[in-house]
Amino acid sequence: MSSPYSPREWLQLNMQQQGLLQPQTSVGQLIACLGYVQIDSINVVERAHHHVLHSRMPQYQPQMLDTALAQGEIFEYWSHAAAYLPIADYRFSLQRKQQLQNGGKHWFEPDDNAMQEVRARIRAEGPLKASDFEHTEGKNGAWWDWKPAKKALEQLFMRGELMVVRREKFQKCYDLTERVLPSHINTLAPSDSEFARHLISRYLDAHAFGSAAQIAYLRKGIKANVNQQLAAMQSQGELASFKAEGQWYFYRPELQITAAMPNRVWLLNPFDNLLIQRQRLKQWFDFDYQIEVYVPAEKRQYGYYSLAILWRDRFVGRVDVKADRQSGLLLLQQLTLEEGFDGMDEGFCSAFEATVSEYARFNICSRWKLVKANHKAFKQKYSRQQMS
Repeated sequence: MSSPYSPREWLQLNMQQQGLLQPQTSVGQLIACLGYVQIDSINVVERAHHHVLHSRMPQYQPQMLDTALAQGEIFEYWSHAAAYLPIADYRFSLQRKQQLQNGGKHWFEPDDNAMQEVRARIRAEGPLKASDFEHTEGKNGAWWDWKPAKKALEQLFMRGELMVVRREKFQKCYDLTERVLPSHINTLAPSDSEFARHLISRYLDAHAFGSAAQIAYLRKGIKANVNQQLAAMQSQGELASFKAEGQWYFYRPELQITAAMPNRVWLLNPFDNLLIQRQRLKQWFDFDYQIEVYVPAEKRQYGYYSLAILWRDRFVGRVDVKADRQSGLLLLQQLTLEEGFDGMDEGFCSAFEATVSEYARFNICSRWKLVKANHKAFKQKYSRQQMS
């Protein structure tokens, strides 16, 4: 089947469905639109989950996420990674929880005695963090050598007996699910076919189009079911498909472009929903992107925590960032523009300045400074001054 849109129109549709082309106004609705927001602990700048929301909600502040969690609009659990999810999707977390309840393996062996003690204390005392439990087996080792209470909390959380009610200095604060989950939420576990349809619907709502492999991304044992449901949904007229570079992509026939492409720059972090599937990013946006947090310093090309620079529908570079919170200065430690892109043209500079200034304010910084750049004219323009 032929594609009803050009490659650039598909990019526009992808960005539209990602909530980038029109300002969003509600954290709960935005997370429902995206399907999930991945949680990450890196804090050289504001954490990734807050940044994802800020990229789509200009007035976003981190306490808005806390409020949405407290009001039961979203919940924390595992998607392809730790994430905030729409509360309406709670029942689709039950498959994984039931597998673990029935003996499925998590990161470590369950300690039934520790889980019983932890459960009893939370029932008696209310929400607790791992640090509220005394560690009696000597000093903590590496992260995989968690104290028994922390392991028990995580097991009970993954099994569905506990939910996160808030985070305090990024520590999870847990309470009993029966005291947290809103009473109107459906708790009937989905069938395999329902779960596959859910993944398909969420992915297409968030990305406009996708392949079976993209829809089943990082989920074990689900691809055959996804393929089966894609075929059924297409035969029933719910989905249409087209082929690009030897790969079949699926989309909803009623999909339309409804948002114009603004003349703006976005800075997107390595865990942003638009970037997380690197192969898709390379194929459709021609952008080869890698996070270098885990790369030895001497082998990094672009910096420890480089944000992708998206100008309209084109990724034009990367910038390694760090917030010096004491001095209120956002450091652009290394800016690397893509080969062939002239950063001095097309109104890019003014759009870049506006976005970086906004991002600096989001990081509680009043100024920003370009330290290093691979583009001579761009470096000359910005590196001699601190921009407010």
